[in-house]
Amino acid sequence: MNGPGTLSRRSPARGVLARRVSRGAVSRLAGALPVPAGWAAARLLVERNAVAYRHRWTAIVSGFFEPVFYLFSLGVGIGALVGAVEVGGERVDYAAFVAPALLAASAMNGAVFDSTINVFFKLKYARLYDTVLATPLVPRDIALGEITWALARGVLYAAAFLVVMALAGVVRSWWAVLALPAAVLIGVAFAGVGFAATTFMRSWQDFDLVQLAVLPMFLFAATFYPLSTYPEAVRPLVQVTPLYHGVALTRGLALGQLTPGLLLHVLYLTLMAVLGLAVAVRRLERLLLR
Repeated sequence: MNGPGTLSRRSPARGVLARRVSRGAVSRLAGALPVPAGWAAARLLVERNAVAYRHRWTAIVSGFFEPVFYLFSLGVGIGALVGAVEVGGERVDYAAFVAPALLAASAMNGAVFDSTINVFFKLKYARLYDTVLATPLVPRDIALGEITWALARGVLYAAAFLVVMALAGVVRSWWAVLALPAAVLIGVAFAGVGFAATTFMRSWQDFDLVQLAVLPMFLFAATFYPLSTYPEAVRPLVQVTPLYHGVALTRGLALGQLTPGLLLHVLYLTLMAVLGLAVAVRRLERLLLR
């Protein structure tokens, strides 16, 4: 029995009081202990995710095979019918044209999957981040840690696919080694925006919108055919999509076509990453600290 002046175990007031007490205790403890900051704090969350996935490695590895299947079915199979494609004033095999684009798409898919579905589950159902806030970590550290983990997944796909490209003989220049850092930039950009978008999600049905954005980009961001094949009125719409800039960047590096335009693609993806991370941090603070 609870008296009139007591708080029941399930009362909202008791929950608020408990949170205030626990946060106060954590604050006093944080003042007595060395508190990690920046990457040092985010790294703890990355290590937590690595431990959680050590028995579910097949869920990570499986994402690698999709671009490989596309490469050999379209790049090699249809490539035998298409022949060569003109890019930057020179003609290249269709497989060499498609492979860098699939590399960019692989980095995008790995980053988007982790920064949307997995983050949503941790945020709305597992309530993992509420537990994390009971430590010295703050929402900024959570966002940075999750984006870093999503980036690691995207880079893993990209690195493995780059090896497949080399073994398949579709790498035409030593500049292709820079395609991996380019994939890192692509992953950061899409992970940041994916995380930011996830903070606005209300239910699993909202993820249909993610697929609605990712699939058309994958199909129409000059991934499988040159930009010149599009009608004039459609080309600006293609060029404004994020994946187009990722595809153009990795393709230019893989083919050894280094032009000043590559810097524009780098700038676009960098601004996208910074904006995504800024929105993600602000939204996460609003959701977790309200």
